[in-house]
Amino acid sequence: MRWANARPSFNIEDRRSHGGRRMAIGGGLGSVVFIIIAMLFGVNPLALLEQVNLPSDVGGPGGYVPAPTPGDTDFSQDPQAQFVSNVLGDTEETWNAIFQRMGKSYQEPVLVLFRDAVDSGCGFASAAVGPFYCPGDSRVYLDLSFFEELDRRFQAPGDFAQAYVIAHEVGHHVQNLLGISDQVHAMRGRVSETEFNQLSVRLELQADFLAGVWAHHAHKLRDRLDETDIQEGLRAASAIGDDTLQKRSRGRVVPDSFTHGTSEQRVRWFKKGFQTGDMSQGDTFSAANP
Repeated sequence: MRWANARPSFNIEDRRSHGGRRMAIGGGLGSVVFIIIAMLFGVNPLALLEQVNLPSDVGGPGGYVPAPTPGDTDFSQDPQAQFVSNVLGDTEETWNAIFQRMGKSYQEPVLVLFRDAVDSGCGFASAAVGPFYCPGDSRVYLDLSFFEELDRRFQAPGDFAQAYVIAHEVGHHVQNLLGISDQVHAMRGRVSETEFNQLSVRLELQADFLAGVWAHHAHKLRDRLDETDIQEGLRAASAIGDDTLQKRSRGRVVPDSFTHGTSEQRVRWFKKGFQTGDMSQGDTFSAANP
């Protein structure tokens, strides 16, 4: 991936040297978000929920550790963080342009780098949950050690595989801005758990599609990708499909518990976004066979 000359984002908040903790905020939706993430990465949701909404004094005296201001950190000696900054900057170029064409204003998300654990607007989370987006504070959270997991545990190496992960979480931010996430989460408790899982699958598949839309524009307009990049992205999408993860962790597949979609579905929707670059093609909720 040709990312070195990409415009870096100033929306990076580096909490790696701050213990990763801030004032904990809220609950309900965060619990849902973390359960979904836990199921994706094979983490026991009950163990994860025990960490959500801990007392606010986890951050030290007064219960709060001031977060650094986004853009304050120089990543010139930190290639991995610089890569994240450049990829986020490239997503900003794509989504600012697309939102402008829709007659809307794109509100750029902040990406928080943390180590081991973090407090977010959705509650307290261990790095074991993997990267996640919190609609409560419009932030993407990433422990860079996940990229090692992506390579070693999920057999999905490569810089574009890492970029796909970031773009997927930014896709959730786009859904949040467009009100799609709220519509889905409002159905919690109004439909059966199985039906809600199906909605979660469609939400996640749309985030994969949106990651593909970004990749389309990064390639067509800014020549960011080389021949091997898309294969890296497809390999990553396949490696974290529900069926693949369940086979690895449980030895069997339980379709009713899917929250993100099968490997085939994730690959297909990412490819559709990449091939079309057309937002109108990403209605996963109306698709008869997502």
